[in-house]
Amino acid sequence: MKDRPMKAAVYLPLEDKIQWWVEMLQGLLPGWQVVAMDQASEPESIDVAVVWRPRTGDLARFANLKAIVSIGAGIDHVLADEKLPVGVPIIRTVGDDLTQRMREYVALHVLRHHRDMPRQLQAQAEADWHAIVVPVAPNRTVGVMGLGNLGAAAAQTLAGLGFATRGWSKSPKEISGVTCYSGAEGFDAFLDGCEILVNLLPLTEATRGILNAELFAKLPREACVINCARGPHLVDNDLLAALDSGQVKQATLDVFHQEPLPADHPFWSHRGITVTPHIASKIDADTGGRIIAENLRQFAETGTCPDVADAARGY
Repeated sequence: MKDRPMKAAVYLPLEDKIQWWVEMLQGLLPGWQVVAMDQASEPESIDVAVVWRPRTGDLARFANLKAIVSIGAGIDHVLADEKLPVGVPIIRTVGDDLTQRMREYVALHVLRHHRDMPRQLQAQAEADWHAIVVPVAPNRTVGVMGLGNLGAAAAQTLAGLGFATRGWSKSPKEISGVTCYSGAEGFDAFLDGCEILVNLLPLTEATRGILNAELFAKLPREACVINCARGPHLVDNDLLAALDSGQVKQATLDVFHQEPLPADHPFWSHRGITVTPHIASKIDADTGGRIIAENLRQFAETGTCPDVADAARGY
């Protein structure tokens, strides 16, 4: 793209991790200059920003920015910047390792809910010999909202375990072993009879708050909900009300409006909720660094790479 060395600036909200990422990417990108964003003394020289949850206005400092890299599969945290430079390509960080981690997480928690393990663990704590018999997987309907890379892989995994698996997406998809629904016209039919619901939608204005009282009411009574996409997909109080009424039996939540989840949040102590600290497909730093470095090498040579997101769609 240019004769002088490419220069990248790195930002994460965890200050103790920034220098580690700077040194790791510098080692993977010989010939580049990699600096911490707050130490970029010549903002006009920065070609690429590598970020997770950048602060408002951070990216607008760089007048010659050629690309923004999200340290993660989602780009909503970048788009949240009200001063985001217009037209700068955003590169997602995706790969086989992240997909595998999500397959594992979804399979684990679907099976937990399917076999009613939260109730079984409660029985153990009470020294109660409580044998729970559940239907076999083909008689359990599981739905996945969002059929992108992660959602499609998760749905295929569930189908491989024998579940009656269905999926819903904005546009039509075809996935072997999965009954696919799409669009507003297919949404209610997708939800009808869905006993375990997994959310893997991208966060957009259209999907913000989609896990709400209206949706929960369309599920069978005592359905289970798993949210491993983004916290703002969920209306917190609507879930609490649905749990307390018995409309939703159990929920597993990996993502939240505020992270870390505040210690006084009712999700921590609700017996119907399992909380995990945003680990469903948490990027392994070494693997993520290699993916980012390869994307940046391709971008520097060609002006694009396979993981460039569609900012207009939000993913």
